[in-house]
Amino acid sequence: MSRVASLGMYDHPAQRAANDGLWRAIAARLRDAGLADVPNALDRSRSVETIWHDPGLLLAQACGYPLTAAGAPAVRVVALPVYAVPGCEGPTHHSVIVARVADRRVTLAGFRGARVAINAPTSNTGMNLLRAVVAPLAGGDAFFADVIVTGAHRATVEAIVRGEADCGAVDAVTWAALRRYEPVLTNALRVMGTTQSTTALPFVTARSTPDAEIQAIRAALAAAVADPALASLRDALFLRDIVPADETALAPVRAAEHTAIAYGYPVLR
Repeated sequence: MSRVASLGMYDHPAQRAANDGLWRAIAARLRDAGLADVPNALDRSRSVETIWHDPGLLLAQACGYPLTAAGAPAVRVVALPVYAVPGCEGPTHHSVIVARVADRRVTLAGFRGARVAINAPTSNTGMNLLRAVVAPLAGGDAFFADVIVTGAHRATVEAIVRGEADCGAVDAVTWAALRRYEPVLTNALRVMGTTQSTTALPFVTARSTPDAEIQAIRAALAAAVADPALASLRDALFLRDIVPADETALAPVRAAEHTAIAYGYPVLR
């Protein structure tokens, strides 16, 4: 069985060389630890969702919310990243809620009846965390006039800039990358708030991966974030640290969903 690796969750074109270099360093350490069939390159030929379900998955970064749902991919959480992004304390992340600079509505409450853009209904930062913020405002009713699914956080930003949507929630790490690498795009928007923080995007491996290999993966990740020679790559990715974790780390992601349900708002609408 061929093994596969992906770092596609935070893979802006300006970051791809850094992800490639980081993977080469991780892969070398895994081979040194005796792992077989370590892929030479990251898989960018398929969607990240497809890769999560690949039984040959050696290492990938995944969104936490699909891992808590029915039909979740058969994976094990091995570690969590720590990002050098404002508000991302420890191995957490959140969403920024954005609107056009010219839009005079100051808070999310003013966007009742507006059009919201989300990257995917299964996204933690694009949907789940936003739903938890909207839930107490909605009163159990539809809050937005339309929910537009864009397919990606960057596409959400573009939809708002073009006037196709009025507001949306964007992953804070993606937002930081867009601000650094595409400031013309983000300068057209303003941040009017943030969501609660939940677990950062976990590093996962196939559920069938032996415990000894998981320990080797954790060691390789730890070595990669400690290697001074990789500092410029980590900076390009905003990556400060990687810490060991397991499935229990996903509890805050589930809690955000339960918050919305408790308000009678199980579906973002």
